[in-house]
Amino acid sequence: MLRLGTSADLPFVRSLAGRPDYAPFVTDETEAALQVYLDAADCQILIWEPEGVPAGFAIFCELGEASGRVELMRLALTEVGRGQGSVFLRTLVDHAFTVYSASRIWLDCSAENPRAMRAYQRAGFTLEARLRNHDYIPVLGRNVDTLLYGMLRSEWEAQPR
Repeated sequence: MLRLGTSADLPFVRSLAGRPDYAPFVTDETEAALQVYLDAADCQILIWEPEGVPAGFAIFCELGEASGRVELMRLALTEVGRGQGSVFLRTLVDHAFTVYSASRIWLDCSAENPRAMRAYQRAGFTLEARLRNHDYIPVLGRNVDTLLYGMLRSEWEAQPR
């Protein structure tokens, strides 16, 4: 269900990241900026295709980090509110621990994104920090708090399959 992204996938990634409903939460970068992730040895863009067509993307970074940490930097789905987020997130977490051999996964999100916060907590992530007034969001015209979440390999292993 997950495959490595290519340059041909960048318009799809941008089509999601550029959606108005994602604007306060997902950074929209140019194709040239996204290409940097494709070219970087420590990053990968993954495309989620549960039924053979792209339905989401994620960017993982810090791959190969000596500490074993892996950052789930960005993720978005074509359809929200239909129950696919939990499956998508579970697939990403399993991928990080099995394929990347992560010892820890971490991510951040806006404190104004309750849907993401619920999804991360349901998936087994722990809220580890709140960075107050941390990120400027252009579409909102103001700073927002950023929440840091993490999951350790032992926590993932303890989850029911």
